[in-house]
Amino acid sequence: MKKRLIVFIFVFFTLSLLLSLWFKESTSPPRTAESASKIFVVAKGESVREIAKRLKSENLIRDSLAFFILVKKMGVEKDLQAGDFRLNPSMSAYEVLDELQHGTLDIWITIPEGLRREEIALRLAKELNIPENEFLKSGEEGYLFPDTYLIPKEATASSVIKMMTDNFQSKVVEELNIDQNNLESVIIISSLIEREAKFAEDRSIVASVVANRLKNNMKLDIDATVQYMLGYQPQEKSWWKRTLTKEDLQIKSLYNTYINIGLPPAPIGNPGIAAIQAALNPAETDYLYYVSDSEGHLHFARSLPEHQENINKFVSY
Repeated sequence: MKKRLIVFIFVFFTLSLLLSLWFKESTSPPRTAESASKIFVVAKGESVREIAKRLKSENLIRDSLAFFILVKKMGVEKDLQAGDFRLNPSMSAYEVLDELQHGTLDIWITIPEGLRREEIALRLAKELNIPENEFLKSGEEGYLFPDTYLIPKEATASSVIKMMTDNFQSKVVEELNIDQNNLESVIIISSLIEREAKFAEDRSIVASVVANRLKNNMKLDIDATVQYMLGYQPQEKSWWKRTLTKEDLQIKSLYNTYINIGLPPAPIGNPGIAAIQAALNPAETDYLYYVSDSEGHLHFARSLPEHQENINKFVSY
């Protein structure tokens, strides 16, 4: 019994030593003499296993399993940043891991569809310390294309605006082949659709309502234009007032589509590609009205009595 215990202890310590030596060797620099750096990009949402596999394939670590174990051992999985990093093969796995937590050169920033430029400016101020007023000086509403961007830490307001407007030019103007003469009205209508239609199936129908009302020389009566006009709401801490009052709907402004016929003078936010496609391809309907239920689904009507029925059915007071 004592001999079996001694054998077990010997095997245990031998294995522990071998594992320790393997881990030490596997986390050491792949090439100690090489100092040439390369840029390694971590995508947003990329897993530790995927990162480790790519680090190994680019000869920036010796062993992907050892790196995975190191991340778990250090408990820093949630601290790994998305972005791009300057790494070289003379770094140990510990040094690589430290860089992936603190050394990003660029930052991934997602700009969701429908934000107004003030909301975008606030995000950039938080993530990149870009002064909001600098962004607002030049950022033109409607043309700051919503997307996920890899932005240098030292980026300026003007460089970010150029990145977003170049993206707009490429993905909207060029890919969708929009006539420059129609571009402004398309983007204005798209911005209305983006704010009004929460669900994909409603977008092209909202586009048809806008088109039908414009054709019939009717006021658009779109809440989002009034919300845009009202601006920041301190009590709600939001740029979009939740519940509009009768007084709100009577405020004189070119953006108030409850008192003016036609489109507002400029976009009321920055629409995404789906809303723009809906504006370019409205559904063929004779709807003139719609109302939203508590979940944001829209219910459409051809006449005022039918619209009133939908209000009675779907709107809770």
